[in-house]
Amino acid sequence: MSDYIVGLTGGIGSGKSTVANQFAELGVTIVDADIVAREVVAPGSEGLQQIVQHFGTTILNTDDTLNRSLLREQVFSDPKQREWLNQLLHPMIRQRMLAQAKAATSPYAILVVPLLFENRLECLVNHTLVIDIGRDTQIRRTIDRDHVSKTQVINIIDSQISREQRLAKANDVITNEGDVESLKSQILALHNKYLKQSEKAQ
Repeated sequence: MSDYIVGLTGGIGSGKSTVANQFAELGVTIVDADIVAREVVAPGSEGLQQIVQHFGTTILNTDDTLNRSLLREQVFSDPKQREWLNQLLHPMIRQRMLAQAKAATSPYAILVVPLLFENRLECLVNHTLVIDIGRDTQIRRTIDRDHVSKTQVINIIDSQISREQRLAKANDVITNEGDVESLKSQILALHNKYLKQSEKAQ
């Protein structure tokens, strides 16, 4: 059981997964919001049943999995449908993330939540950690990783809270502009800090 939870966040392309994997190598339990979001709509889940009841079976692929791109089209063109979907899935995702974090075998757990501040989920964690990079690096890395246009990346960045707002809300910041060794030393220092803080929290 882990009662100390660190919320890890950062803009697109900042390296959240890279940092989370490094913490995982140190034995820390990682709970990833994106993975949990897929679990709550997996075949046989209550989330998927309710989506099918609402949108009809056309929302499914031939193998009975959720057709994500079709659902995305439906909700992005209609704010009411998006609101309905968020009200259904957000509580399920939150509940499952917290259950997984609290069941962690490590002294503390990390919740990886891309939109931690945008969705006001910082209330679920004891401490926030922001992965920070400059805008130019962010654009370049996302284009290289996702093979998308610069315009698309800029639209995503602009839909998230600003770098300044994110940094203002952060308890800790990892700067991910340098080499792997610089990143590792920052992570190790924070790991030791969180071990101490989790001991105090018990």
